[in-house]
Amino acid sequence: MSGSGRVGSAVGARRRERGVDLRPDGDLRLLCVPDSAIGEVAGGIEPGPWVAHVSGATTLAALDPHGRRFSVHPLQTFTRARGAEQLDGAWAAVTAESDEARERALWLARTLGLEPFLLADEARPLYHAAAAIASNYLVTLYRTSAALFEQVDAPPEALVPLMRRVIENGFELTGPIARGDWTTVDRHVEALRESAPEVEPMYRALAEATAP
Repeated sequence: MSGSGRVGSAVGARRRERGVDLRPDGDLRLLCVPDSAIGEVAGGIEPGPWVAHVSGATTLAALDPHGRRFSVHPLQTFTRARGAEQLDGAWAAVTAESDEARERALWLARTLGLEPFLLADEARPLYHAAAAIASNYLVTLYRTSAALFEQVDAPPEALVPLMRRVIENGFELTGPIARGDWTTVDRHVEALRESAPEVEPMYRALAEATAP
């Protein structure tokens, strides 16, 4: 296994939990390195063993010249402050070019405690864009809302249970847009224009995208 970043650290911890040994003569090289380094690292491996990466956005072509190759992308966000438990309950996108590679990839995903699903190589950009929207922009929404709360002396941490409950409720839409209360939405826009004009365009775009 190459790489000890956020994903690599969690994968390494799970490997140790499951008793999977690292051997120089092993038949799998798992690259847990930055996307920009995958091609270089793969190119330095002598052909023969399986070579795989854990990137969500990178196609299998980055693993050239290896023919025995696949990808397993854990659909999860990782932090160094936590360990192998970050993999628990997460799904994984599996991309492979042969039945043998697919079986190998499925084995790896399940060994790591992931729930695998198949993903076509050409679908990776759209897939990764969707994952980024769900993960990264949740951070953007919280930071934006927290800054507005601070303006009115409300505790930003009070937003966290609200955001968690939306997920627990299966993303059921509530609030003024769900009710068709556009008068309230207009008041939101006026308040933002006055107190946080940089947020108004984002609010408008999200309101338009959220409207039934």
